[in-house]
Amino acid sequence: MYTICSSCERIDHHPPKPIWLCGCGKPRETHYDWEGQSTPINVIRENNSLWRYESVLPKVDAQVTLGEGNTPLVHIEKNVWIKDETVNPTGSFKDRGMGLAVTMAKAQGVASICLPSAGNAGVSAAAYCQQAGIDCHVFLPETIPDPFKAATDQYGANLVLSGMTISDAAKAMLEEKKDDWFDISTLKEPFRVEGKKTLGYEIAEQMDWSLPDVIIYPTGGGTGLIGMWKAFREMIGMGWIEDKMPRMVATQSDGCAPVVNAFQAMEKDTVFWNNSDTIALGLNVPGPLGGHWILDILAQSNGIAVSTPEANLTELTQEINAKSQINASAEVGTVWSAYLSLKEAGWIGDNDKVVLFATGIERG
Repeated sequence: MYTICSSCERIDHHPPKPIWLCGCGKPRETHYDWEGQSTPINVIRENNSLWRYESVLPKVDAQVTLGEGNTPLVHIEKNVWIKDETVNPTGSFKDRGMGLAVTMAKAQGVASICLPSAGNAGVSAAAYCQQAGIDCHVFLPETIPDPFKAATDQYGANLVLSGMTISDAAKAMLEEKKDDWFDISTLKEPFRVEGKKTLGYEIAEQMDWSLPDVIIYPTGGGTGLIGMWKAFREMIGMGWIEDKMPRMVATQSDGCAPVVNAFQAMEKDTVFWNNSDTIALGLNVPGPLGGHWILDILAQSNGIAVSTPEANLTELTQEINAKSQINASAEVGTVWSAYLSLKEAGWIGDNDKVVLFATGIERG
């Protein structure tokens, strides 16, 4: 296993441990010697967690798992499915990334971790750290709804409230951070991406080792979009699939849309979004560290970034939840809005196979 910087492309075969950002300040991506080599499909079918794809994940002596992954792909209408991540152990897709990140933190000798969160990541980190015996320090915005505080607190995390957004919480974390705390924030270490890439493997397996034409994904920090794209490249390199890559769609609320703005302006990186405000808490990420990476994937995939009017978000969320029978949080409303608008515009064709995402449960 080695790393490549997502920005300066520096290759490091022996990165310092625990593995963190590249020296240039940008995220590292994990790579393996088996990439690009023809390999038979290797899935542990009796394993119902994401570790069924153990052959394409980091090798460790002990896996920290709560049974995350292997979530349903629900057919909701002709050629349209929704990936239901609300059934993960703590109710969101964050469990995939945290399962891998905490597993690797423990393997690398980390005793304490810290992170800012818009809600679900903090709950998940607390749960997996409790399982691993690692101290967990979660920094949340003061505006976070009480159910997120209670869900985080039940796992014994040290909880700090500060500011209005995840960026404010991150500033407070940096002020309080101790030298022995490992910062496990989005994309600051590479293994949350490794956990999220199992979304791509699962979709391919659930679609009989083929890929959809379009994936519509609610994008805050972007780890899932990045992870899926990595999975698709790996599977094509190993010969597990032969399809062309899906067009990736990043969705946001117009209350916090740094990726959409940068995409529309044809910029190579995002600009910090001031005064962000959205009920889709997971999308209230005004300064994504991986903005350049997300935009690059959208370009590579011939994809697009679409925003939803915040004023319409509650109604759209209720509509797709009623259709899918999933109790998903407001991020799913941006996904449904993007699907409807892109279908109407003809960007999505009648025969295109489309996968939507419900990333987390509604905790209200």
